[in-house]
Amino acid sequence: MKRFATRGMLGLAVLAMLGSTLTPFYAQGITYRIDPVHSTVIFRVKHMNTAFVYGRFNQFSGTLVVDEKNPERSSVQFEIDLNSVDTGNAQRDDHLRSPDFFNTRQFPKATFKSTRVRKINNTTVEVQGNLTLRGVTKPLTVRVTFTGKGRNPRGQEIIGFETTFTIKRSEFGINYGLNGGLSDEVRLTVSVEAIRQ
Repeated sequence: MKRFATRGMLGLAVLAMLGSTLTPFYAQGITYRIDPVHSTVIFRVKHMNTAFVYGRFNQFSGTLVVDEKNPERSSVQFEIDLNSVDTGNAQRDDHLRSPDFFNTRQFPKATFKSTRVRKINNTTVEVQGNLTLRGVTKPLTVRVTFTGKGRNPRGQEIIGFETTFTIKRSEFGINYGLNGGLSDEVRLTVSVEAIRQ
């Protein structure tokens, strides 16, 4: 689905690197859990080089560690349940779950884990990480925009981010329809609202 070796995805924030030497950083970062009810993962693919067909994933989860003072210490982990694909057509959704596309029986999840965060400006960070889809892992770099912060009706602190990026599905072994039926490039938009833990 997206171009992970280029620019793209899994929308999201800033957070720390792994390792015991970074343990002190986590005291400064704040952990947020993605709220799937108020978050969205959508994609689009061009059909027959004519019109764009849109779809979404209805089930996903993830965690953000946000250090606002030191964004480079932030991190993100994100997981998508590929069986939850929804294009508004049951027959097409079943085909997307088949070995022609996601092969969800063997590879039910897609994951993204950040490896580096770099501040661009006061509202934007560049997040580098690894995207795994259909058993293939590729590096992915995305620009993530801060979209807001507040409290939900329960009084919980919430934060929001969004990213849009493009991947080439062929890089993940999804080659069905590349002869002109379906575009290789897939554009994804990930918009998340996350709750402070």
